Amino acid sequence: QVYLVESGGGLVETGGSLRLSCTVSGLLFGETTMGWFRQAPGKFRLGISCITPKGAVIGYADSVRGRFTISRDIAKNTVSLQMNRLKPDDTANYYCAAGIGLDGSNWYVPHAYGNWGQGTQVTVSS
Repeated sequence: QVYLVESGGGLVETGGSLRLSCTVSGLLFGETTMGWFRQAPGKFRLGISCITPKGAVIGYADSVRGRFTISRDIAKNTVSLQMNRLKPDDTANYYCAAGIGLDGSNWYVPHAYGNWGQGTQVTVSS
């Protein structure tokens, strides 16, 4: 059984910070590309960031670059997303996803990922 479980969401004021975590089981985590996405009601699922099995960042969405940082801890089977200087437009359900063979041409495409978590809600008050 494959499990991707997000945690760390919540309510935060504009300018605040949150750190999301995704714990993975049932996959060879050290060989899997991991991504973070977000989706607000009525909007497309947006690729936020992606990281290689070795921990190299593949990319960030323009809207979060400089504010969000993706990282992974292979020993703990965990990928994280540090979110700083949060804005109301960051309000969304945040998902982690696992894939294989992703690169700069497809990391932001949801269909390229084979496994998804259930999401964690982030709400930024104005």
